[in-house]
Amino acid sequence: MIITITDLPQLNAVLNSIATIFLFAGFIFIKKRNIQAHMRMMWSAFIMSALFLISYVIFHYQVGSVGYDGTGWIRPVYFAILISHIILAIVNLPMILLTMYRAVRKDFERHKKIARWTWPVWMYVSVTGVIVYLMMEFSGSYDKLYYLQ
Repeated sequence: MIITITDLPQLNAVLNSIATIFLFAGFIFIKKRNIQAHMRMMWSAFIMSALFLISYVIFHYQVGSVGYDGTGWIRPVYFAILISHIILAIVNLPMILLTMYRAVRKDFERHKKIARWTWPVWMYVSVTGVIVYLMMEFSGSYDKLYYLQ
């Protein structure tokens, strides 16, 4: 199976969904004090998010911006979700890197302090990424991409 440029929005949503599952599992494992499982889940979430970012950049480099075609009351809802998603994604990237760095350095006290902020923002960004995709898909916004095939 060959992945085309028009498949990337769906791939991005799948990668975000998997990252969300790993983030949730990582949270559960740290609450149960299972550090090894927590670390595996968080590294897995990090890898899924990194793959998402690569795919996202490739897609938008090739296609540019894709407008939202939804109308009515859902349009401002979409933009509220999208704007908060974008702002928090930008803020979250350095937070994720710093949180992971502190874990690798075994600076667990400082890791815990920033992870309390990083995790919920990362979770929000992952979940809203999927929501944005679904809203774009159901509004027909991606239909215009099929001329690229």
